[in-house]
Amino acid sequence: MVPTSYYVILSAILFTIGVLGVLTRRNALVMFMSVELMLNSANLAFVAFARERALIEGQVLVFFVITVAAAEVAVGLALLVAIFRSRRTTDIDEVSMLKG
Repeated sequence: MVPTSYYVILSAILFTIGVLGVLTRRNALVMFMSVELMLNSANLAFVAFARERALIEGQVLVFFVITVAAAEVAVGLALLVAIFRSRRTTDIDEVSMLKG
């Protein structure tokens, strides 16, 4: 059986990669993927602690986080498609500098 600390370390690494992706990338699609990576790392930690304590509440919370993440992806991609159709770019810096 794998110790819970391994899952927590993996979760911290994944969360760090997600934060670095949000901070360093300017492409909106990559930023959305980085946010999803951060949400999935939190889910991994929830499931690891729920398994350690033999509780179901952590897994139920993960279900709700996955549901919210799916809704966030749908809304985010719809916004991204709308912005791309009008501006022809997904670069965050270029979109924020353009007027009208």
